[in-house]
Amino acid sequence: MKAGLTITEMAQEIERQAGAKEDFLVNPRALEMDATGGKPMLRVLDGGVDQTEPLDIQETAHRQMGAHLGIPWRYYEKMLQEEPGLLAHNVNHWLRRGEPAQRMLRTLDGKARAFLSNRYWPIDNLEIVATVLPIIMDMQGARFESCQITEDNMYIKVVNPRLTGEVRVGDIVQSGVAISNSETGQGSVNVQPLVYRLVCLNGMVVNDSRAGTRRNHVNRANNTDENFALYSKETLEADSKAFMLKLQDSVKAAVDEARFAKVLDTMRKSTEAKLDTTDIPALVKLTSSNFSLTDAEGKGVLQHLLEGADYTLYGLANAVTRYSQDVESYERATELETIGYSVMTMSPAMLRQINQASAMAA
Repeated sequence: MKAGLTITEMAQEIERQAGAKEDFLVNPRALEMDATGGKPMLRVLDGGVDQTEPLDIQETAHRQMGAHLGIPWRYYEKMLQEEPGLLAHNVNHWLRRGEPAQRMLRTLDGKARAFLSNRYWPIDNLEIVATVLPIIMDMQGARFESCQITEDNMYIKVVNPRLTGEVRVGDIVQSGVAISNSETGQGSVNVQPLVYRLVCLNGMVVNDSRAGTRRNHVNRANNTDENFALYSKETLEADSKAFMLKLQDSVKAAVDEARFAKVLDTMRKSTEAKLDTTDIPALVKLTSSNFSLTDAEGKGVLQHLLEGADYTLYGLANAVTRYSQDVESYERATELETIGYSVMTMSPAMLRQINQASAMAA
């Protein structure tokens, strides 16, 4: 599992951000992109008067503005990199021509980090942490194996050694829970079971809708008569309280003994699913294509598969999760931990297809 922050370090950063961020409901026509200095900045105007200092714009907010205005990302990005003045001209034109329906503008540290619908429900990281930490602390022996907070996502990965099993003799795995959230519209609140393999310190996120809990950041629309107003969550308090209670239950359920037993049984069955070794590179390439791995990622998975010399579906899945430790992005590492479970649980029909296709390529 990829190393991240300690829970203390992450909690301190979340608290800092909680005091530094602000959310606003804003009429898009009150926004203006200014590229005078060569770098696009976002100005929030009311009657021609700046309501905040000009805001730097993070990539996620750029992408969301482009999508809202109907500007294809490839063209938007080309203007951003090569002709920021042209980008500002295009954005401002379509902001003025667009519907005046209000949007949520999320800011942090003088940056516009998200440009979202006024139906977006901001379930923030501080709320999540405050809700789940007491539950985790009540788990005897539980340890925070890896945590991280990025521009777009928060991750908490906890291992509960009270639930331990063997996939094979000497191959010990432990139960855990993975909790994630995005404050910028890049993902829902997710609580999913996690399996931690001691032999190589791999983590595998159980990507099964029946085993996890998800809550999208969508609620009723929020509006104000002003062009620019500080966002208030007071009207959502009742919904928030109900969800947080459900979140606590979900964290407890993720490390349920019966659920862990089912996952362990699935892992054991995957050790019996043999790979066709006629052309292993071709097999990995086909698998990579089916699960949206890049060529570089496929090569890394192949290396770990050959090193492990476990030519079963279980070995292939572990090669994916082992490679997750090698990538630079924590977010991509977590995605690979999830893909590893999807590889391990691929259907017999898909495995036959990959085996046959790789053998024919030899």
